[in-house]
Amino acid sequence: MTTLTRAIAEKFAGLALAHVSREYPNFMQHAMAGPEDIIGPRDAHPIFFGSYDWHSCVHGYWLLARLLRRYPDFAPASAIASLFGERITEDNVAAEVAYLARPTARGFERPYGWGWLLALQAELNLHSGGAGKVAALSLQPLADAFVARFNTYLPLADYPTRTGVHSSTAFALRMAADYAEQNDAALFDLLRGKALAWYGGDADAQAWEPSQDDFLSSTLIEAECMRRFLAPDAFRAWFKRFVPRAADGQPATLFTPARVSDRGDGKIAHLDGLNFSRAWCWRSIVGALGDDHPVAPVARDAAERHIAASLPHVAGDYMGEHWLATFALLALEA
Repeated sequence: MTTLTRAIAEKFAGLALAHVSREYPNFMQHAMAGPEDIIGPRDAHPIFFGSYDWHSCVHGYWLLARLLRRYPDFAPASAIASLFGERITEDNVAAEVAYLARPTARGFERPYGWGWLLALQAELNLHSGGAGKVAALSLQPLADAFVARFNTYLPLADYPTRTGVHSSTAFALRMAADYAEQNDAALFDLLRGKALAWYGGDADAQAWEPSQDDFLSSTLIEAECMRRFLAPDAFRAWFKRFVPRAADGQPATLFTPARVSDRGDGKIAHLDGLNFSRAWCWRSIVGALGDDHPVAPVARDAAERHIAASLPHVAGDYMGEHWLATFALLALEA
């Protein structure tokens, strides 16, 4: 089984260190009420101005924090510590929080970036000392701001968004869960309640995917979301209803790696991320189902084939390079 190694960790960290500080090219999610709101990426976001877009920069920092905790003495450790000390400061965090207070920023990065920011905070909180611990303390006000956004938005959200891109509600709930479970029981209950209300009755998924620019499996990320919130026995029962023919490798699309026809096209390059996210979901799902479950062998095989299809392409074109290592890491560590 292909897993994370020190050599891969050093490669991934090197990629992230190069792009989290690269301001351009940049695709800003920035609504303007007037000409006074014309602003560049670094001025708007003194921490998360790199990596082509805000959310990719956030999860680039998550990758660096995760790898620093896994390999505290690996070669990029000092560069990561210096980056955290320089960027995740009280003043810079205050500026990121102030950006959210703009009237035009109500929907900023909802819900994808919200989930990733809380995932970053959860990862930093796991650091027992050093630069990660200091960064965790400094970043907390920004995490608090996104907790408040989840608390405001989720009671208004009567329906899920079932997509394979940034609007996926299942992905956001799943990524926010790690922070909420350890730090905010009320938020965890809210997330779990929404997951059950939105997805608890789903059955016989048709898995009409992928779409041309998916980086998530709308089917499997829903399953991974439910796995995160259900006890193992309850999840097994739900999964049997949701994908009843999985042991037979059906629907076949869930077991077939996506073909990426043009890695220089930012949206088509998403499909490499789809391969990694499916592998992550399949491996996590097997962990809940158990190795003796009839789905386990076909799911493990599918995960390995999806990783093999895209791992050679994490680097090479900035349209994928600025973010793919994060999803590869999720798959390799699942």
